[in-house]
Amino acid sequence: MPEQLERTIVRLKREKPHWGAPKIRELLVRRFPDLRPPAISTVHTVLDRNGLVNCRKRRRRQALGTRLSASRHPNELWCADFKGEFMLGDTRYCYPLTVTDHASRYLLAVEALEGTREEWAAPVFERAFEEFGLPVGIRTDNGVPFASANGLFGLTRLAVWWLRLGIAIERIQPGHPEQNGRHERLHLTLKKATVVPAAANLLQQQERFNQFQAEYNTERPHEALGMKMPAEVYERSPRPYRGIGQVEYPMHDRTVTVTHCGRICMKRKKINFSRAFAGQNVGIKEVSEKIWLVSFMEYDLGYFDEDSVRFEPLDNPFGPKVLPISPE
Repeated sequence: MPEQLERTIVRLKREKPHWGAPKIRELLVRRFPDLRPPAISTVHTVLDRNGLVNCRKRRRRQALGTRLSASRHPNELWCADFKGEFMLGDTRYCYPLTVTDHASRYLLAVEALEGTREEWAAPVFERAFEEFGLPVGIRTDNGVPFASANGLFGLTRLAVWWLRLGIAIERIQPGHPEQNGRHERLHLTLKKATVVPAAANLLQQQERFNQFQAEYNTERPHEALGMKMPAEVYERSPRPYRGIGQVEYPMHDRTVTVTHCGRICMKRKKINFSRAFAGQNVGIKEVSEKIWLVSFMEYDLGYFDEDSVRFEPLDNPFGPKVLPISPE
């Protein structure tokens, strides 16, 4: 590498001491557009050689929540959550998963599950999508299986599936259950009606939930609805659920399927990406020498460098698509 270029990289790093090699390289490209930029790994090597690389542990991602929308019509926003677990008569635990329509208060699903794992929750949502169609967005907290503290952009496989279906993701702020207040009030009503005392087993508890769901939707008047029943206000979504196929990326250099362990494999290289995207197709495009852009659907997620085989994410591209802010 030319000595002058190395000095320039070192100078930019001293100007931006908290920036890593990918951002320093981008700054170099923007300030010197006529210069053929070095690879990210080369920039990193220069910084390391000059004692400007701080080895540090990867920090745990802090959940911050997203902007919240105000729904005025059915299916603009669904809310989902796990009511707190409780012990059944047979000493097993029940984890009730509830899904409601925000505008109409209609109780779309209440399922007695054995845990909060994704493989148990996903079929509940699929049945709701088949019966009621697709919502514009879904609001949840930041717990599993809706979000992951260590996942790319906080995503889980369940959340990625929703994105594939064109559903916007909303998340409340940690420690602020009032941001999902309507749903929390439903949980209080559900607990009083079906959990005290608990049933003998999961099947009997599910029968209680089914009876509660029918009464809540079709018999129980709601003050916020002008004493109407939720079933009198709710209507099926005009967006039918038809499942998903694989996405292709004709404008990218390659379409790659993410492995089950969350890697992108290319040219016998394995790039650690994200398990949340396992089985999904992503598009990759070489935007500079050995620097590849990774895209998912219409979203650009980040870059990886062939030499370092390290993926560097961009700012979180995902967010709610409904703009009015909701008070709860």
